[in-house]
Amino acid sequence: MAKGDVVSGISSVANGEFLDIRPGALANWKIHNIYHESTISIQFYDGTNELEFVTDEAGPGVFAYFAFGCDNTRRIRVENKHGADAKLIGYDGIITK
Repeated sequence: MAKGDVVSGISSVANGEFLDIRPGALANWKIHNIYHESTISIQFYDGTNELEFVTDEAGPGVFAYFAFGCDNTRRIRVENKHGADAKLIGYDGIITK
């Protein structure tokens, strides 16, 4: 994939688990949209430190028109906080490096 190409994914995430939005070792991404089927939290994460900036966003929805930068070390992760079932979480953005 090349700079400027679209990157996207959608996964079924178990309750209490995370979708890591994390490019490969030498890539950088700008994540524009995060989609969620049910309650989530969103964190900026470096493998050790967790900065939760969205807490318990209830119900289905989308975080649209953002520019979350991430690389292989510092990434965005989305936690399924539904309370019982696996739920779908997705994202899209562009490759910047």
